[in-house]
Amino acid sequence: MTVTVIGLDRQGLPPGAGSVLAQARLVVGPKHLLDRHVTPDKETLDSSGGLPVDEVARAAGPTVLLVSGDPGHFGDLRALRERKLDVIVWPTVTDVQRMAALVRRPWDDITVVSARGRDFQQAVNVCRARQAVAVLTAPGAGPAELARELHGWRRNIAVLEQVGTPAERLSILDVTEAERRSWQEPNLVLCLASLDGIGQDSWFAGGPVVPPVDGWALDESAFATRSGVGTAPQVRALALAKLAPRPGALVWDVCAGSGAIGIESARLGAAVIAVEADSGLCVRIVANAGAHGVDVRLADGEPARVVPTLPRPDAVFIGSSAPDVVRACAGAGAARVVVVVPELDRLGGTRRALVDAGYAVGGCQLSVADLVELPGDGVGVAPASSTFLLWGVRA
Repeated sequence: MTVTVIGLDRQGLPPGAGSVLAQARLVVGPKHLLDRHVTPDKETLDSSGGLPVDEVARAAGPTVLLVSGDPGHFGDLRALRERKLDVIVWPTVTDVQRMAALVRRPWDDITVVSARGRDFQQAVNVCRARQAVAVLTAPGAGPAELARELHGWRRNIAVLEQVGTPAERLSILDVTEAERRSWQEPNLVLCLASLDGIGQDSWFAGGPVVPPVDGWALDESAFATRSGVGTAPQVRALALAKLAPRPGALVWDVCAGSGAIGIESARLGAAVIAVEADSGLCVRIVANAGAHGVDVRLADGEPARVVPTLPRPDAVFIGSSAPDVVRACAGAGAARVVVVVPELDRLGGTRRALVDAGYAVGGCQLSVADLVELPGDGVGVAPASSTFLLWGVRA
């Protein structure tokens, strides 16, 4: 038994597909495609709620699967191949490619994420982190729900409703208006930081390269700050390793200082919120994020008051061991927490706060002594600086 998978766009069946449909014993597809392209005498199976792959595998004769867009791009082809079925594929232009053309935008730099049967928050966090993201939506994870999660980030949303049908419609609006609207399914979202931006020319498709080509744990000189505020690159390297920033994750950088941890997390693909009470440092965070080409949302104010209002994080870096700040962050439900503890007398209390919040806690003392050049070919060692780093992983 052979399954012929036919990708459809708004123009309808590709040339020659009519004869394949005529010979099929069973036609599978979402209801709107079956209603449009299949005669009433044919046996059909609705796949609107997901591909019934077991029933397709049990079909007794030639079977046709109708899909919207390219079946090899977040489509049903993988499920059929996993079942070792004999497959013939008729591809067409992907819905993402067609939507990008409608808004007159190159799409080689657009990151594509799927919310269909997956963790919606991961898709949300990619939209928070990247400049251009296409979202394959699902019931309960559609344009309005996405727009609601993007408050606080400067984003515009393009929505293609009733994709692949004669009633298909494109709307471009801001997140506030998108949240208020009711949207017809099936739909597709393009989330853009700039409606006029065309993205950067690159050798790599799908958005920024992760990890960045110049590495991470950048030198302190890479971040504008003021004397006494900052994290040594060696400490930052271990903190980043324990935070595990990545596409789809949300990282809080609390008591952010220059914003170095948050900015480096953003360069590794995470969505980031920097929390800082000092207005002078807030200015530097914005400038540093701009200099490194990343989008960091700034939440200014006292951390213990601000953090309860923020979206739930996947990881939290705390640049202070103040007890009220540690307790507020430990109670946020993140999978990972990292705390810098400069004061020995706060080490026990900070560890206890993390343990009480349900974390398995580890830590170390880090001493950093940079090499310095001496006259001639000599090399010396600068005075060492020392701090403690605690990390918690939710048990």
